[in-house]
Amino acid sequence: MQLYLPIADLPVNVFLVLAMGAAVGFVSGMFGIGGGFLMTPLLIFIGITPAVAVASVASHIAASSFSGALAYWRRRAIDPALASVLLCGGVTGTALGVWTFTQLRALGQLDLMIALSYVVLLTTVGSLMFSEGLRALMRTRRGAVPPRRTHNWIHGLPLKMRFKRSKIYLSVIPVVIIGVLIGFIGAIMGIGGGFILVPIMIYLLRVPTSTVIGTSMVLTLVTMLFATLLHAVTNHLVDAVLALILMVGGVTGAQFGARAGQKIRGEQLRLLLGLLILSVGVRFAIELVIRPEDLFTIREMGVNG
Repeated sequence: MQLYLPIADLPVNVFLVLAMGAAVGFVSGMFGIGGGFLMTPLLIFIGITPAVAVASVASHIAASSFSGALAYWRRRAIDPALASVLLCGGVTGTALGVWTFTQLRALGQLDLMIALSYVVLLTTVGSLMFSEGLRALMRTRRGAVPPRRTHNWIHGLPLKMRFKRSKIYLSVIPVVIIGVLIGFIGAIMGIGGGFILVPIMIYLLRVPTSTVIGTSMVLTLVTMLFATLLHAVTNHLVDAVLALILMVGGVTGAQFGARAGQKIRGEQLRLLLGLLILSVGVRFAIELVIRPEDLFTIREMGVNG
């Protein structure tokens, strides 16, 4: 069944988009992250322009993060102080990202920038996560003890603040910078950034896993909601029909993904997630090199008219 998307300016198969939403929701539920890094490329691959895909997926991520953040809040697994400091940077980074998005679109370089950003970010992060997961899996099989985490130079920075829920004493400088980075990347690429934020908070800032996921979801929720509003007001690129279909499929798939994720060990999850991210990055690189016209089929009448 075909359905016309008014902002994307093309008809799509409803069942295909629903299936995509369910598949990404399954992955999100399994790995406990937002699926923007996967959903945006999939939409581009079926013919939706990168600009509309990024803006519309932002609303999908915000809606998906709301239920997760609410659940973690009820379990007191969110650090309000840490989330507030992250949001100070996140909101600023989102505004800067949307402004950059608008400028690149005016110059006609937006699609190329989105494609290159996905190739660089996903292949880099995917390679690092895959190698780390593989090393952790090998250590587990050998029965080796994982290396002990020690404080690094970041913990010596000034302007320290005590985050009671996470039980850490940390400078606000790296926290704000990380928030700016995640907000900026999310606004330009249409990703929540959880697959980047969670490892950074665990391995760099030494935030305990008991609060890191819930806190990251709060940042994702607010930054993606803010990005959606800015994209809708400044660029008029948010396709509400597309976002609604994705939400329905995503919520359904997430329930099954969460159950599947509980049956897989942590190091196996990290290995699989790294492989998935790396695969999407490689696929994007292949499309960019071999068939760039498929990625950059711009429908100016529909997007700008």
